[in-house]
Amino acid sequence: MSSNMDSLTVANIHQAHLKDGIPQEMRKVPFRNIRDLLSLHSKTSGQKTFLIFYDEDGSRQELNYAEFNARVHQAANFMYEDLGIRRGDRVATIAYNHVDTVLIYFACWVIGAAVAPQNVAEDDRRIAYILRNSEAKVCFVRVEYLQRAENIISGLGDDEGAPNIAQIVAVGGNRGDRYIDFHAEIASRPTTFLADESGAKSSDMPLNEGNDASASLADEALLVYTSGTTGRPKGVILAQYNLLVDAQGISQWQAVTGNQRMMCVLPIHHVNGIVVTLIMPLYVGGSTVLNRRFSVSHFWERIVRDRVNVVSVVPTLLQFLIEFGEREREAGNTIFGGGINRRNLTHFRHLICGAGTLSVALARAFSEMFGITLLHGYGLSETTCYSCFLPISLSWQANQHWLLDHAYPSIGCPIEANEMAIFAADGSGLKLGEGERGEICIRGHNVMQGYFKRPDANAETFKFQWFRSGDEGFFLRDENNRPFFFITGRIKELINRGGVKFSPFDIEEVLLGIDGVKVGLAVGFENVYYGEEVGVYVVLEDGAKLDAEAIIARCRARMTFEKSPKVVVFGRDVPVTSTGKYQRLKLQEHFAEWEHTQFRR
Repeated sequence: MSSNMDSLTVANIHQAHLKDGIPQEMRKVPFRNIRDLLSLHSKTSGQKTFLIFYDEDGSRQELNYAEFNARVHQAANFMYEDLGIRRGDRVATIAYNHVDTVLIYFACWVIGAAVAPQNVAEDDRRIAYILRNSEAKVCFVRVEYLQRAENIISGLGDDEGAPNIAQIVAVGGNRGDRYIDFHAEIASRPTTFLADESGAKSSDMPLNEGNDASASLADEALLVYTSGTTGRPKGVILAQYNLLVDAQGISQWQAVTGNQRMMCVLPIHHVNGIVVTLIMPLYVGGSTVLNRRFSVSHFWERIVRDRVNVVSVVPTLLQFLIEFGEREREAGNTIFGGGINRRNLTHFRHLICGAGTLSVALARAFSEMFGITLLHGYGLSETTCYSCFLPISLSWQANQHWLLDHAYPSIGCPIEANEMAIFAADGSGLKLGEGERGEICIRGHNVMQGYFKRPDANAETFKFQWFRSGDEGFFLRDENNRPFFFITGRIKELINRGGVKFSPFDIEEVLLGIDGVKVGLAVGFENVYYGEEVGVYVVLEDGAKLDAEAIIARCRARMTFEKSPKVVVFGRDVPVTSTGKYQRLKLQEHFAEWEHTQFRR
């Protein structure tokens, strides 16, 4: 990667990897690679459950550490011997949450190869670009996507396709005769990685970063692509060390230990699902419950059945849980459904919440209904996953104070792996003080290695030796001088009306306080008089009778004319990323007809 960048950018990235002056090369984790970590637990706690999986039909599968380790090595041998995958190669997946997907990831990491996971909800042209850009050699595809994958890779609908994909491997179900069958191929493979030099068993193999036969912490592990609303997606390069050091920081902050269990309801093509609920439990020797997808009707039931301690969610799922609780209460049941009450949940500790926009109104509604602690946090793919959380040591009252009393829910304090600061949003590199709004910037050991084949983006993103998030925020200090950070919006999503910038979050808090508004998103749309004007896209609750005039009137009772919406567009569908982040910029087209309208008081 560095060969594509100038020396200044390389130096800036190196500085952005410092934590308290300690470079990323001085490792904070005691493991030599991910395989070393997995091997340790398979030897010392082989009969302990690592992975529980619930499929679409509710069928349950359980693997202990020894079983999981053996199957990972079988898959690694198949990849190495039959597919020619080597250390430094990239492997793509077109799949979903499944044991098979997890095995493919870990098998790549045993070899020292990287995974480029695809989001099947994306359009074919975008997936074709990512497959091509990633330079992946092999693509593992769930059988129901085989025809789609073949069309994408061959270039149907996209002239270029992805000619770098030399082999498609079918995973699960009836593959037909055209594809290699993943399950059939790994079934009879050895459970030690035979590619190790001298024929040594993997468990006996001395591993170090200078050994070409063994993966190192510096090896690329993930190539994940940003879900920006404009321009080509950028590939974020994360090394094995990035995954482990962020998992270490998250586990320490969340006080997760080897006797605790996580549950994954988020997609594992994204860093949240991968790092928080796969790598982090592995790091501490704990266990995890992987769901094929989020199911509101099974959520609490599985927490109780499998004695789950912590779940990572996005704000959208909180809204689904609230609606489920309301339906259950109206039906005369407990808010958890299925006869579950709070006594059944004494083992459950808290929810991690991030990766999307959490409003004060939603945080309050969830807290009032369930009385369960939310540890709100923040991070990006570019910082591996989470960079900060509300402290676990806060009392319920203090937690509620930081969630509800500052117009925005606090995203908390930095974890051990990184530092955070606020810099001027103009990119000048001016560091700001307490209470001043600017760009959230991060540096530390969990910061990515860079954007793949994007020297331009790397130069801009790291130009003053911190990673620039593109998010606007500020921080306040508590009585112990700890900085509590807040996010106020994407800088590119700020509404610039006549040179005055408004955060969409501010406007949306008012919208969500209006009875009958289910979703309210503020959007800056082009306007010849002010450059941009304020519009809102509203999804109403079922049965609500609100009209545009009523919404505008209630907003103007709470905000200035300048900040209040001038146009209300009603809809049913809201564009979101795979992790539930609203994509406001995709809504701008709904306001095109008002570009030449001058709005008066």
